[in-house]
Amino acid sequence: MRIGTAYPEPEEMAAAKHHFIGNLSIGDQFNVARYEREVLELLDKLFLKHDKVILTGGSGLYIDAVCKGIDELPDHDPELRNELKQEMKRIGLMAFGDKLKTLDPEYYEVVDLNNPNRLLRAVEVCLQTGSTYTSLRRNTSKPRPFNIIKIGLNTDRKVLFDKIGKRVELMMENGLLDEVKSLLPYRDQNAMNTVGYKELIAYLDGKVSLEEAIEKIKTNTRRYAKRQLTWFKRDETIRWFEPDDLDGAIEWISSF
Repeated sequence: MRIGTAYPEPEEMAAAKHHFIGNLSIGDQFNVARYEREVLELLDKLFLKHDKVILTGGSGLYIDAVCKGIDELPDHDPELRNELKQEMKRIGLMAFGDKLKTLDPEYYEVVDLNNPNRLLRAVEVCLQTGSTYTSLRRNTSKPRPFNIIKIGLNTDRKVLFDKIGKRVELMMENGLLDEVKSLLPYRDQNAMNTVGYKELIAYLDGKVSLEEAIEKIKTNTRRYAKRQLTWFKRDETIRWFEPDDLDGAIEWISSF
C-alpha cells in the first residue's frame, strides 16, 4: 500500500532511519495499545544513542498514545461487538456515524468517520459504560521518561486544499489505480476501507466513474485534514508553523 499511504521516498528513508514503515502485512491485526507499547520499547533503545527522536503523523489518537498514554477502557464485549458489526453492515458507515453523534457528539467531531474500527469501538464503549467515549479518554497523562516538544504544521485553508488536490493527482499519476487493482484480493481487510482505496474500489465495481472516484478521494482527504486540525488545535502545547518555516521550527526546538 505504498502509494495510497504516501510511503516515504527512498531518499527520505536513506536520509534518516525510519521505524514503523512497511512493518505490517495488510492482514495483520494492529491497534493503538500495541502501538503505544512498541513505540515506548523502541524509544528506550533509541534514547541510548540519540538526544532527540522525531515522531511524525498523522493520527492524533496514536500520537496521544505515545505522548500521554491511552486510557484504561473496558475490554471488548464479544456479543455487543458482533451486534454492532451487524448493525453497521446493515445501515452503512454514515448512519452508524450518526449513532455515535447521538451518543458522543464531541468525539464525533474529531474521529475519522471513514474508519469503521474507531466508530465501532467508540459506540461500544458508550453503550458498555453509559458514559461518553470522550469523558473516558480524559484521564491524567501518564508520566514519560523523556521531554516532549510539539510542532504543528498548518497553512491557509485554500493553499492546504489545493495541495491536497495536487497530491491526489500525483498519486494517480504514480499508479494508485494499479496498486488498488493488485490489492483487490484483500478488499475485505480493514486497511482497504481507507481514503484512496475504497473510492477506487467503488470505481472498479462500476458504481462511479473514475473522475467521480478521484474527486471523492480529494473530498474525503480534505475532510480528514479538517478533522486532524480540529483534534490538534485542542492541544495548547503545540507550537504552530508554516510548512516551509524550517528555520523557525529549528529555533523553537533549540530554545529548549
